[in-house]
Amino acid sequence: MSSHSFDLVVLGGGSAGYAAALRAAELGRSVALVEQDRLGGTCLHRGCVPTKALLHTAEVADGVRHAAAVGVRASLDGIDAAAARAWREKVVAGKHRGLTSLIRSRGITVVDGRGTLTSSAERPAVAVGDDLFVADDVVVATGAVSRSIPGLALGGRILDSEAALALDEVPERAIVLGGGVIGVEFASAWRSLGAEVTIVEALDHLIANEDPSSRAALEKAYRRRGITLELGARVSEVSAGADSVSLTFERDGSSSTLDADVVLAAVGRAPVTDGLGLEAAGARTERGFVVVDEALRTTAPHVWAVGDIVAGPQLAHRGFRHGIFVAETIAGEAPSPLDDALFPRVTYSSPEVASVGLTEPQAIAAHGAERVVAREVPLAGNAKSEIVSAGSPVRGGFAKVVALDGGPILGVHLVGDRVGELITEGQLAVAWEARADDLAPLIHAHPTQSEALGEAFLALAGSPLHTT
Repeated sequence: MSSHSFDLVVLGGGSAGYAAALRAAELGRSVALVEQDRLGGTCLHRGCVPTKALLHTAEVADGVRHAAAVGVRASLDGIDAAAARAWREKVVAGKHRGLTSLIRSRGITVVDGRGTLTSSAERPAVAVGDDLFVADDVVVATGAVSRSIPGLALGGRILDSEAALALDEVPERAIVLGGGVIGVEFASAWRSLGAEVTIVEALDHLIANEDPSSRAALEKAYRRRGITLELGARVSEVSAGADSVSLTFERDGSSSTLDADVVLAAVGRAPVTDGLGLEAAGARTERGFVVVDEALRTTAPHVWAVGDIVAGPQLAHRGFRHGIFVAETIAGEAPSPLDDALFPRVTYSSPEVASVGLTEPQAIAAHGAERVVAREVPLAGNAKSEIVSAGSPVRGGFAKVVALDGGPILGVHLVGDRVGELITEGQLAVAWEARADDLAPLIHAHPTQSEALGEAFLALAGSPLHTT
């Protein structure tokens, strides 16, 4: 077996892995990046980027559908799903070329193949075929894959998100199994593209981790859009035939059956840690996730874990931050501590849902109901929100801010068209522990949707301008 020595070996080339590799190279380390598929990982090729491209196609379709509301004569003659898919793939290919060029320009050695952890004397190593890549430190960043439910075999008309993206036609009838972020995004896109959509969710709410106000607003909006919600429903059987698929669920002691062209299994993602040699190398796992300390060190010396294999919110930008954090820690720097609550969350549905920090119930649980205050400002009175949602059956939304009474902002929650673009301001407010009276004097440009967030800060400070 041939041996190669580096300062750092990164196992996995997704958002977390390539961020670690780029930052380490920037800090003067020699780096090998091992990837068995394509640089960019799930987010670039099968997740974040292509799904948002799909959602943009859906947004354009809705824009044409509602064009008359703003004085434009237009008609929607149909959806060319194959052309939309080709465009998505073109976007992805361009981003992949750019990332590949960037990695090479930093002098990072890219190793094609499946890697497994091993050891060489006192140093950790990664074996790839007949080659051994020995390093001072190894970062494991192997990401996650789609989950299914027991007894549900993927294939044919039973899809995971990757298979759904590969469709060359829009299903006429679709059942989405799961009401988390992936499920509601596909439901939103397919509905805008003309499908009849039903979401079947075992919990009592969509996007259950979000603030109660946000999930209630999304459920109301989806029903208004004609998306059927079967909440608190547990799947008992899925049966696929040549031309259709049926799903049976149980709720409140009764059974119901739905028929559709496809079923999308969107019940979450599982960490990719099996077969990596983690346990043999001394890195402990729990429920498939790698156990780490606050600095993302595993229980194996000089082996680190980042991204979706670390328990917590599965967000590409969380993995990206993990990668940078570990590279800087290895280099002897002192990066800011990690806090999962400070990673912004966006559901790119119609309407969008965006949040950062604590929900109102979480804040009350942490600090007591008597100390927590919340203000919710509707977008209905916001001029820019009315403009961008003209003609849409989904209108309004809100900006909600949760804070300690007289103290710092604890959480920001937004619902409405394009509100994901506003959440960075909320992140700054929460991360810097800003108080409402610090933020109230800062005037937002008019007309913008951000004015609603400014109004919420004014309301918390006791001086609302447009609300009571």
